[in-house]
Amino acid sequence: MVDEAQGKSRLGRGLAALIGDDAAIGFGDDTGTAVRGVREVPTEFLQANPFQPRQVFRSGDLDDLTESIREKGILQPIVVRPLPGGADNTFEIVAGERRWRAAQAAQLHVVPIIVKELSDSESLEIAIIENVQRADL
Repeated sequence: MVDEAQGKSRLGRGLAALIGDDAAIGFGDDTGTAVRGVREVPTEFLQANPFQPRQVFRSGDLDDLTESIREKGILQPIVVRPLPGGADNTFEIVAGERRWRAAQAAQLHVVPIIVKELSDSESLEIAIIENVQRADL
């Protein structure tokens, strides 16, 4: 990857150099601990996206993911946005609903999240991209 503005490769300079500064938003309230934009919140602070492109969650696949999360934890944070019209500590899932469902089935009480400020259309776009990229993995 090449940084267009500086003409330098972003490889070898850390995760933030690859994914950009917007993913490194910090938070410091009492609902979670900020670690380079990732924090943990209770699973009940999250809500499914009503516009989730994936309408079918196959139980066998979800069972496998649940077992993996039970053994290894959640390896990739769930991407969320503040719940439109919701309380300060509630979030709508943008990407990672299967991880959230599996975490609940594994009886995890907290999950890692990354909060992004997104419009409805941006949220839908990311959800579609996430599902297309993960199809048949």
